[in-house]
Amino acid sequence: MVTMRDKVARARGWTSRSSGDGVQALGEFRDVIKAVIGNVERAVLGKRPVIEMALASVLGGGHVLLEDVPGVAKTVLVRAMARTMGCTFSRIQCTPDLLPTDVSGVSVFNQKTGSFEFRPGPVFSQVVVADEVNRATPRTQSALLEAMGEGQVSADGVTHRLEKPFIVFATQNPVEHEGTFPLPEAQLDRFMMRLTLGYPDIAAEASMLEMLRTGSPVDELEPVADAAVILRMQAKVREIHIHKNVRDYLLRIVSRSRDSVHLTLGASPRAAFSFFRAAQACAAVRGRAYVIPDDIKGLARAVLEHRLILNPESRLRRVTVTQVLRDIIEEVATPSARGGWA
Repeated sequence: MVTMRDKVARARGWTSRSSGDGVQALGEFRDVIKAVIGNVERAVLGKRPVIEMALASVLGGGHVLLEDVPGVAKTVLVRAMARTMGCTFSRIQCTPDLLPTDVSGVSVFNQKTGSFEFRPGPVFSQVVVADEVNRATPRTQSALLEAMGEGQVSADGVTHRLEKPFIVFATQNPVEHEGTFPLPEAQLDRFMMRLTLGYPDIAAEASMLEMLRTGSPVDELEPVADAAVILRMQAKVREIHIHKNVRDYLLRIVSRSRDSVHLTLGASPRAAFSFFRAAQACAAVRGRAYVIPDDIKGLARAVLEHRLILNPESRLRRVTVTQVLRDIIEEVATPSARGGWA
C-alpha cells in the first residue's frame, strides 16, 4: 500500500528504485516491530516515542544512555525489551567499589585441572544494563569501552567475543552529583542515543498503580522475537535508502556543530555514522525503506546533544546545548525537492 508520505517522498526524489522492494522486504519485520513495541508498552505505559527510539537504537546496533531521575522505569524498560526480544539479560549495579573484573569477568584457578579458567562477567549477555553508571570509577567505566566499541573482552591475553546482538543500556541520574564520576567524552561518544523517559501523565500513572497491584508486569511478558530475528533486522536496516540530499543535510548539521562559536567540542565522525545508522533504523521502525528529513530532525537531540560540549563563555551566559542544537537545525537548509533546498 502506497501512502501519501510515500508519494511525496517519491516526488521529491528521496526514495530509490529499490525502495519498493525494500518496503516489501521490511514487511516481514513490520509485525515484529509492532509486537515488540506493544509488548514493551504493557510494562512501560505512555512512553511509545521513547520505546520506538530505544528499538531504533537496537536495530541500528547502537548503545543507549538513559538519563533521568530515579523511579521512572529506566531499568524496567530495558528488562522489558530484553524479554520481548528473547535476548539474554544482565544487570550491573555500579558502585564506587565495583572492579573492572566484576564487569568483564575474572580468571580463577581450578585446583582439579591445575590451570586458570575464565569466568565471564555480567557483560557476557546480549542486553546489559549498567545501572547508575556514573557511580562506578573511571577504571571500571573503561571496562565497558572495549565491549561497547569492539564487541569483545580481552583477559589474560585472550580475546573473548561477545554474543550478538550486544547492546548496552546505561542509566544515570542527572540531578545527583555527589559521589559520582562523570562519563568522559570518549565513553559518551560510544552511545548512539541519550534518551529520557520523564514522568508519566496522571492517566498512565493511575494505570500503572493498578497494574503493579498484583505484581511486576515485566515478569509476565513473553518473547515475540529472538536474537536471530533481531540480527536479521539489523542487517536489513543497513539497506534503508538515504538520498544524497538527505545524507548531505545530516552532514551539514554535523559540520555546523564543529563550527559553532558556542561549542568547544562538536560532533565526531563516529557521531555522524551513528546519526546515519540511527536515521536508517528510525525509518525502519516507522515502516519505511527510505529516510526523510523529518527523521534527521527528530533524531538530532537524541544522537548529538550528549556529544556536544559548551565553551566556558557560553556556559556563563547560560546558553544550553539544546538551544545551540536547535539554532543549528533552524540555520541548516532542509532538502525540499529533487536537487533543491528550502
